[in-house]
Amino acid sequence: MEKRLLTEQMHAYGQWKSELIKNIERYQGWLEENEMGTPEDELQIYEILGQLRSDKLTIAFVAEFARGKTELINAIFFSEYDRRLLPSEAGRTTMCPTELLYDSNEDHAYIRLLSIETRLSDIPIAEYKQDPINWTSMELDLENPDSMAESFQEIVRTKMVSIADAKQLGLYTDEDEKIHAKNGNAPSEIEVPMWRHAIISFPHPLLKQGLVILDTPGLNALGSEPELTLNMLPNAQAVLFIIAADTGVTKSDLDMWAINIKPLRKNTGGKGLVVVLNKVDTLWDELKSSDQVDKVIQKQCEEAATTLGIGTEMVIPCSAQKGLLAKIRHDQELIERSNIHRLERILANDIIPSQQDLVREHVKSAIGAMVKESHGLLRTKLTSTKGQLDELAGLSGKNTQVIEHLMSKTREEQVDYHKNLESFNSNKKLLSQHSKELLARLSLTKLDKLVSKSRHSMSESWTTGGLKKGMKTFFDGVNEMFEEVDDYSDQMNRLVTTLYRKFHVEHNIPEIEPILYDPKPYLDELLKLNDEAEEFRNSPVTTLTEQSFVIKKFFISLVSHARNIFFKAHRDAEKWHKSALSPLVKQIKERKSDMEKRLDNLRKASQSGETIQTQVDELKKIGMAQKKQFDDVTAIYKAINK
Repeated sequence: MEKRLLTEQMHAYGQWKSELIKNIERYQGWLEENEMGTPEDELQIYEILGQLRSDKLTIAFVAEFARGKTELINAIFFSEYDRRLLPSEAGRTTMCPTELLYDSNEDHAYIRLLSIETRLSDIPIAEYKQDPINWTSMELDLENPDSMAESFQEIVRTKMVSIADAKQLGLYTDEDEKIHAKNGNAPSEIEVPMWRHAIISFPHPLLKQGLVILDTPGLNALGSEPELTLNMLPNAQAVLFIIAADTGVTKSDLDMWAINIKPLRKNTGGKGLVVVLNKVDTLWDELKSSDQVDKVIQKQCEEAATTLGIGTEMVIPCSAQKGLLAKIRHDQELIERSNIHRLERILANDIIPSQQDLVREHVKSAIGAMVKESHGLLRTKLTSTKGQLDELAGLSGKNTQVIEHLMSKTREEQVDYHKNLESFNSNKKLLSQHSKELLARLSLTKLDKLVSKSRHSMSESWTTGGLKKGMKTFFDGVNEMFEEVDDYSDQMNRLVTTLYRKFHVEHNIPEIEPILYDPKPYLDELLKLNDEAEEFRNSPVTTLTEQSFVIKKFFISLVSHARNIFFKAHRDAEKWHKSALSPLVKQIKERKSDMEKRLDNLRKASQSGETIQTQVDELKKIGMAQKKQFDDVTAIYKAINK
């Protein structure tokens, strides 16, 4: 039943997105049909539709090895195969980060594996994903679960490499060397994962609805693969941190929690983070009553919560192994006892709706604002048409002198309006200059010079202190650049607000709330990255890792992330500059057209009374067409905001 709930919620979420896409496409067609869109509008709609179609809901499973993490994935998502699909045995199984998803661009299921040797390059995993040629690919036989399970064994493959090669790969630290030397058994070779990253695509119903499962390896893999902690995990909608009931929270669990997990959700109040106390079946003592066993499990939950510094309600006890077994055997009593359904309820009732809220808000702020603008413009047109009708009705039977007086007054209004348009165009040029200055401060060329300088400084450094100073200097430079961006955006926003206000007050143009350039999301992201950089600089792992690999990790993860923030801020500033005055420009054009129509009506009215009636009939037809447009866009606005 709970599995159905999870499937139904994902299906409902998928249907909601499909309906949303349909309504946005409806609006797109409406704009084209009524010739009310601009190239900027079309681009924004195209981007939003692309984002909705590629939207994924990622659930990351994180734990030290031997906590039953992969078994939990099997129990929640793949029990219908009536066997363990993903490798899950005693000891360490998941050797590389593994993404399970559905790739709609491929006509077959597959496993793609990225060689561990790619760690020697400066190319991030995200970039490798752009081209399948970088990956070893294996097709999956969906009709044969045994064959699939065998193929999945490839994920856990390892190989022996020399100590020198392991150091180059960043998989053997000075601390490892000290431990081996102390024990008197320093090896000439060590075992390392065969693969750096794995992607599994197959048409599971939940994956087809946009679910992505991220299975992460334990030990220090999170630290040694910085893209996991800095890019993949922060972008996940939910993180399940798994600890074991038979061990409680160990030191390595606590380290992983403090360094890699807790910082991810510090700005969300723990939203999207679930702690799973797995293997509670090890506490099922047949010599104790069920109440006594429940008390022992509750005590373990409380102790885990205290150690991790969270509320007890955030710790969910369960048995992945018994949950999987119960589902395969269709043993309802054991399913309930394993508590696996409680986890599924959290995913279905909390995580999916949270993602839907985020998507809804994003669409409302982008497309919703555009539809609202179209709605307002049509209301202005309808008001204008009604005003012209009332004016013409009032002219019936009036003499030529009265009409000529009205024409003269309208021309004076037109002259004043054109004077203000000259002022508007001057301010528009000023805004364009400010925007160029802003974009210069977000220039990737300027940032790349700082990157190059920092890399050279760090590579030339002989000490750990010098290395850390180079990292700090880079982020100090980045912060300084963004402070200038913040100052400039304030100036631009004041100018835009003044322009909108001026035309509302002086020319009775409807009051429009201008869209301002907001650098805050990027500043927040940069602040978070600063914190992560500080943790990276001060981490004992960084101190103990070979210098060239520390530099590589710093640039692949932190610097590339900073560059990505600049890229997004630059792209959005450019888009904002093109569209900031668009609603006002449309209203100005409508006002200009309204004045010209009024003058034309008055000119014709001065000729004969018959002409007035003809004009009234024409305006009524125009008003009816505008009313239909208004009703159509009102329906679209309601549908998008539903």
